[in-house]
Amino acid sequence: MTAQYPAPEHFILHISDTHFVADNELLHGSVDSDSNLRQLFEDFAKSKARPEAIVFTGDLADTGREDAYARLRNLVEPAAAAIGAKVIWVMGNHDTRTPFRRILLDSDAGEESVDMVHDVNGLRIIALDSTVPGLHHGEITDEQLAWLTDVLATPAPHGTLLALHHPPVPSTHDMIAAFELRDQARLEEAIRGTDVRGILAGHFHFSTFSTFANVPVSVASATCYTQDLNVEPGSMRGQNGAQAFNLVHAYGDRVVNTVVPIGEFATVYEVTAEQMRAFAGLTLEEATAQMTASH
Repeated sequence: MTAQYPAPEHFILHISDTHFVADNELLHGSVDSDSNLRQLFEDFAKSKARPEAIVFTGDLADTGREDAYARLRNLVEPAAAAIGAKVIWVMGNHDTRTPFRRILLDSDAGEESVDMVHDVNGLRIIALDSTVPGLHHGEITDEQLAWLTDVLATPAPHGTLLALHHPPVPSTHDMIAAFELRDQARLEEAIRGTDVRGILAGHFHFSTFSTFANVPVSVASATCYTQDLNVEPGSMRGQNGAQAFNLVHAYGDRVVNTVVPIGEFATVYEVTAEQMRAFAGLTLEEATAQMTASH
C-alpha cells in the first residue's frame, strides 16, 4: 500500500524543562534530572532516527547555576553529535542570562535578551526569550517585538517555527495561570499572517496543544517532573512520573507533534521490521492472525 503523505521535510526533537541542579543533588530531593535526560537519549537512540535539530524550550538549570549548564552541555552535545542534530537553547524563567550565555552559547553578551535565529536546512527556528529576570511570568518587550517583526518580514524557504518558554495559550491548571505569558495579543499581532507555521513551548510541565494567531502550538512536558492535573482546585502537585518529550515533523502543508514518554514499559507485543515487510502484502485479518500466532 502506498503512503498517503510524502516523507516529512523536517524532523526536530522538542525537549523542555530539564531543571538541572548541582552535581550529585536531586531536584526537590527526589528527582534525578540528569538521569532522566540521559535515559531519553539512550531510549531515542534505539529508534535510529536522525532529527536535524534538538530544541530545548527553557528552564534548563533550576537555579541558573554555571555547573548545571556545563553538565547539561556535556551530556547533550555528544548525544546530539551522535545523531547529527544541531542544538538550539531557549531561555526559561528558572534560567539566568549571563551564565546561560557564557556556558551554553560561548557568549559574553551578559544580561541581554537571548533572541536568536537558526537556519535548519531552510526551516527557520526563532528562539525568543520570554523571561523576566527574577520572576516566573513571561513578557515580550517592545524591542523584542520590533526585532521579531523585522525578522519575519522576510519569509524563510520552508517557513518558521517560533520557540519560547512561556506558551501563548491558556493553561488548564488554574495555579499556573499566574505565571503565564502576559500581553499575548501583542505577540499575536506580530506573527499573524507571517510564515510562522508552528510554536514550540514548555513551562507547564505537562503536554498540551492549542492554536495562536491560527498557528498550532505544541507545549512539551518536562523531563524532570510533571504536574498532576488530577488535583483539587487551587492546589498543585509535582509528580515524579509521566515525563515526556516531543517529535516535531514538518510536512509541506502541516506540522505534526507527537508526545513520547520517557522510560521503558512492559511489552504487549513486538513485530520485527522483517515481519512488517512480510505483512505488507497481507489483509488486516491475515496479518493479525500471523502476529497473534507468533506470540
